[in-house]
Amino acid sequence: MNKKGQTVIVFFMIGLVVAILALALAPAVKQSTDTARNQSTNNSVGLDCSNDSISNFNKAACVATDITLPYFIGFLLLFAGAIVVGRIIFQQ
Repeated sequence: MNKKGQTVIVFFMIGLVVAILALALAPAVKQSTDTARNQSTNNSVGLDCSNDSISNFNKAACVATDITLPYFIGFLLLFAGAIVVGRIIFQQ
């Protein structure tokens, strides 16, 4: 196997590791966003997103917290795909 074929395999493995890392970190990120959105528990103060009488600023913070998980997972999966595809396309 030549050097180009070896680098494609290495970058494919790196991309696969990043994809697995994204999926493995998803539950931890979801738990932290759920904790941030919920009402106050123990010593932490949440955003209380289920309350209808919160201010517009808190509603915006709730929306921003809600989109954290899809953006995080999507970014890491796109990064993994870019590693794999970029190395295949831009071989020297």
